[in-house]
Amino acid sequence: MIPVRDTCRFYRGHIPCKFHKLSGEVCETCGHADELRERILIIKLGAIGDVIRTTPLLRKLKELYPHAEITWLTYSPDIVPKDWVDTILDFSLQNIVWLEGQQFDWLINLDKDREAIALAERLSARQKTGFKMNHFGKCIPISNKAEKQKWLTGLRDDLNKSNTRNYMEEIFSLCGYDFTGEEYILSVPKHDAALFDTSKKIVGLNTGCGSRWPTRLWPEKNWEMLARLLHDQRYKPILLGGPQEEEKNIRLSQATGALYCRTPSLNAFIGIVNSCDVIVSQVTMAMHVAIALKKHLVLLNNIFNKHEFYLYGRGDILEPSLDCLGCFKQQYDQRCKVKNCMELISVVDVVHAVQASAGAPLVKNRKISASCEPALYK
Repeated sequence: MIPVRDTCRFYRGHIPCKFHKLSGEVCETCGHADELRERILIIKLGAIGDVIRTTPLLRKLKELYPHAEITWLTYSPDIVPKDWVDTILDFSLQNIVWLEGQQFDWLINLDKDREAIALAERLSARQKTGFKMNHFGKCIPISNKAEKQKWLTGLRDDLNKSNTRNYMEEIFSLCGYDFTGEEYILSVPKHDAALFDTSKKIVGLNTGCGSRWPTRLWPEKNWEMLARLLHDQRYKPILLGGPQEEEKNIRLSQATGALYCRTPSLNAFIGIVNSCDVIVSQVTMAMHVAIALKKHLVLLNNIFNKHEFYLYGRGDILEPSLDCLGCFKQQYDQRCKVKNCMELISVVDVVHAVQASAGAPLVKNRKISASCEPALYK
């Protein structure tokens, strides 16, 4: 009988393994065989930015469990690093059915959403970490002190405001580890065309932040003034955003001469961010992409606790001068001291922060491939 190593970490069962496809390796003579010792399941559904900022945990898991098979369940499978995760699953009925038939050594659920806590309760694992569901279908911590602390800061704004730990410190602690500066992991697309003038520093202006938290938005007039001032300082401003920001970015491009590149795919967006020297952004996915690509980041924040964000020494956080920061409000109300506190973040202060980044370590890769609208070039 032909030998098959069904306990190898690279064994797939229904299709050839990657080494057989790459070079014709067969089990009896393969030098890549890796005996599977542990099976770890990560549940981090979340938005793309939340998935990206969870990737540092993979570095610790791979360090301590080099022969583990790691599976990740998520709404954003395209952003999970394929070289670090053996099985990447989108949240679908087929995949949930498959997961229910598995036995894992360690289940790590970092989400508090109903779907995540229900799965954490139902799936089989020798050890479980993070959050699960109580008898009433509500989120509770599974066990340890770190889980309870993260759970409580989600229930009480006063505890959240007083928290001084960043997100990575929190999730590492949940798993019993200390965060020691492990970097994000993000695959950088390969490109074949340089589209930008490299004689000037390129500053990406990410003008949007999604629809859930409109209180995060810096006013359009501020973005317009910033683009003009950066032009005057001989920078090359590039407008970033998704479909929600398209009309705004077209207006800004026409008014200021800033380049606007439409981004038809996530890879194209990552490529454009990777072409920049500095990113100016509100709290959103672009912030995490910039951190992952080791760009200098000027982060504009108001409603979140700034300690949540760790910029690895490559950024500045600018906030309004108010004592009510970290309010987590989705809408301004009568208790707010000003109608729109984001207006209090000075355009000049942002320009100064961009200028200060000149001495920061920058990672450059300007070759990108994206659909830019020629009519918007100035």
